[in-house]
Amino acid sequence: MLNVSIIIPTLNEAACLPLTLKNISLLNPPPKEILVVDSYSEDETVSIALSFGVPVIYSPQRGRSIQMNLGAQIATGEILCFLHADTIVPNDLITIISQTLLNQNIVCGGFISIMSNSEITRWGTSLHNYLKTFYAPLIFRPHLFFKGLRILFGDQVIFCRRGDFWKVGGFDTNLLIMEDADLCLKLIKYGRIYLVNHFVHSSDRRVAKWGVFQANLIYLFIGFLWGFGISPTFLKRFYQDIR
Repeated sequence: MLNVSIIIPTLNEAACLPLTLKNISLLNPPPKEILVVDSYSEDETVSIALSFGVPVIYSPQRGRSIQMNLGAQIATGEILCFLHADTIVPNDLITIISQTLLNQNIVCGGFISIMSNSEITRWGTSLHNYLKTFYAPLIFRPHLFFKGLRILFGDQVIFCRRGDFWKVGGFDTNLLIMEDADLCLKLIKYGRIYLVNHFVHSSDRRVAKWGVFQANLIYLFIGFLWGFGISPTFLKRFYQDIR
């Protein structure tokens, strides 16, 4: 079994973090470590993490890329697993990750994300996100698609070997969005990007705030413009923080 470090970037995640940390505490086998990387949240995020016995790393700058890289620098596991604070994972997460990366041809993996809340499951949005893993690289990087490129996003719980992560320089800290897709484009040089046939469950809070039509339109708009080479810095203006 490989040693897995779970890295959770946070900013004002008090509403979601307790359930996520409770979920992680029940994993069998457990991860080697859990690291919360917080960028000076203004709510109870830090105290919640500490109440679960999870160490908190303080990031002087905000931004998922910056925070996840900082966590990766401190992590000691062979495998890095990047988990959003609003995502619930299967009980055998560590086993799934370990078995997946035993295949040396696979450099990075992620899960099928189901978007939901306590009352509704966003099946349409979840299906589109699943299909996007395949059609995005097929349309925009077909030569890499047939070499094993799949485009994964943060709510799919991306994992990879620590050595491979740093071999490509980690996440690009200049990217405010699409840092996950960019990482996949860098890692494909060293092996296949693999979509695991297991589910994780992520909050639908962005869809709930924007509405189904607007949310999916924004996802498509940003994805296609990024595929055509438009700067993520420009695209970030259409993907505002909801917390």
